[in-house]
Amino acid sequence: MAEQKLNRGLKNRHLQMIALGTAVGTGLFYGSTSTIAMAGPAVSLSYLIGGIIIFLIVRMLGEMSVEEPVSGSFSYYAGKYWGKFPEFLAGWNYWFLYIIVSMAELTAVGIYLQYWLPDLPQWVGALICLVIITAINLITVSAYGEIEFWMALIKISAIIFMIVLGSYLIFTDARPFPENFSNLWVHGGFFPHGVWGMILAMVPVLFSFGGIELIGITAGETENPDSTIPSAINQVIYRILIFYVGTMVVLMTLWPWNEVGTQASPFVQIFENVGVKTAANILNFVVLTAAVSVYNSAIYSNSRMLFSLAENSAAPKFLTKLSSHKVPVNGILVSSGITLLAVALNYAFPGQIFMYLLSVVTGAVVISWAMIVITHLKFRAHCNKVGIVPKFKAFLYPFANYLCLAFLAGVIILMLTMEEMRLAAMIMPIWLGAIWMFYKYKA
Repeated sequence: MAEQKLNRGLKNRHLQMIALGTAVGTGLFYGSTSTIAMAGPAVSLSYLIGGIIIFLIVRMLGEMSVEEPVSGSFSYYAGKYWGKFPEFLAGWNYWFLYIIVSMAELTAVGIYLQYWLPDLPQWVGALICLVIITAINLITVSAYGEIEFWMALIKISAIIFMIVLGSYLIFTDARPFPENFSNLWVHGGFFPHGVWGMILAMVPVLFSFGGIELIGITAGETENPDSTIPSAINQVIYRILIFYVGTMVVLMTLWPWNEVGTQASPFVQIFENVGVKTAANILNFVVLTAAVSVYNSAIYSNSRMLFSLAENSAAPKFLTKLSSHKVPVNGILVSSGITLLAVALNYAFPGQIFMYLLSVVTGAVVISWAMIVITHLKFRAHCNKVGIVPKFKAFLYPFANYLCLAFLAGVIILMLTMEEMRLAAMIMPIWLGAIWMFYKYKA
């Protein structure tokens, strides 16, 4: 089986930092401005509610991953406990999702490098990143883990540094202490756009958490999965509280919500306010690291998903080939090779890529999470039938499963009401139909 062939080279510290890093990306560094505009100070509640839902879903994935620590994670479980088409859908949907994400992050790398090297063509920066990260992934799984450990550490350090500096500004302000927090309610109230604004903000907020499910993908190559996976998953809720909710509270305590990020990224504003003149350079380095980190994890997870699909006859068998270092070399090369399309597109159409494709990504994220929830229902029904007691139980089964499904259905309905998201919701049934036709054609 897949889990017996791949090398368990990811140590506990790797998994802990990978789990930390997946919760923090460019969406927080730059995207927070748009979510604040939608909900005002109440966006902290949007992050909290969305974070609780995602924690419940990741906990479901964790229960299955601890019981059966395999590469490919929820695609394998969907096939075993639900059926062949669900396995096919879960695996290929996830793979396609992160192929598009990979292309977008390569594009971002080219843009961020141009900040310092304006004469460097965008496609050259993207190509350099692709070659280096592909080479690292081809070495050993521990090489991937080590690189991801340090890049995640940079992202997390930046967030903690920002929270500390922001708190310093709040508590050393010459104004009376209560006035420092009045920005949370004096500019139109805590809900300046009503409760509906907070609810709408949960759509982009939810996608900020995309990638957290990577914890389950690593199960087949993690040392001592019985202890390391539960430890990593149980920390998800604390990360959300600190990195997202804490960050939002600090930002909107310092400034009126309608002024956050109007002149620069909120993070740049905080650094500049304490006299860090190179704030823009620091942020560019951090977001460049974040983009490379996401590409690194996307190549890793996509190659393992292809490996798992091939092991279960849902993808060509040549994708099961392992190198002498026990990494799925063909899966890495295929996933990396397809993202070369991003380099070509950036060469032909610099600055104009992926806006429509990213609509598919948003829908694909909802599909992946919904499939994890439904697969967990099937998994637990099997356990109950044969008398298996899971070692790491998800919370509030089955109530939490139905709650999460209702929440995800609500997100799709909300997307239909939002002009910038409507296309994503409308594409979803077309996308599902395309995968079904591909499955039938393959069969």
